[in-house]
Amino acid sequence: MTDYTYTYFRVSKSEDLITSAHRYKDLRLRALKLSPSSFASTYDLESTLPDEYWISRLTKNGRETFICAAAPTVNPNQAEPEWVAQVTFLGPQSIEDFTLPLESGQPEPLSDEVEERWQMLALFTQSTHRGRGIAKALTRKALDYLVSYRNEPKNVSIRLMVKPGMMAVVKFYLQLGFNEVGSSSLAEALIANGDRELLPNDYLLQEKYTTRNSHLMIKQISRDE
Repeated sequence: MTDYTYTYFRVSKSEDLITSAHRYKDLRLRALKLSPSSFASTYDLESTLPDEYWISRLTKNGRETFICAAAPTVNPNQAEPEWVAQVTFLGPQSIEDFTLPLESGQPEPLSDEVEERWQMLALFTQSTHRGRGIAKALTRKALDYLVSYRNEPKNVSIRLMVKPGMMAVVKFYLQLGFNEVGSSSLAEALIANGDRELLPNDYLLQEKYTTRNSHLMIKQISRDE
């Protein structure tokens, strides 16, 4: 029996924005500090950003954030539930934003009438709450929202990139129904994740950014299911 009760929800873009921004910032900075290799950004960079940035991150059009909050089973009303896991989705994305070079192996996107497209990023669970199925439950909750918030188009494609060599992470996403379809470069991953500003001006001349070695994964869902 767990000593916490977990709830999963989409972060509102209109209610309690300051509180939500502070909680999101705290969780994000813990993620960057404890798992720096999992993110393209850094703790040093994001720890200096003002409240306005974090509010914008939660309320920006084309960006949806989902949270797992933990409340202790003993005296649960004596403290606010703690935000312990997060995941973000960017979309719906245009065909142009979703398209990658042919050599990536990614299938060519379908038309807007047939397919809706999202980029998944920033999945993180606080270390003290790992091993309890939170990441899978949170991802499924988020995917359910993306499928159910409207009826058309009938097909939804979810894409993500996993850093090279992180086979345990690849296995995790395979268990969630993602398929590995090819490979991407670090530059492509940064751009797809909305972090183009992290690229240096000469990134096309740097092998670090152009080598195609990240795992490219896609999950396709039908709204008819």
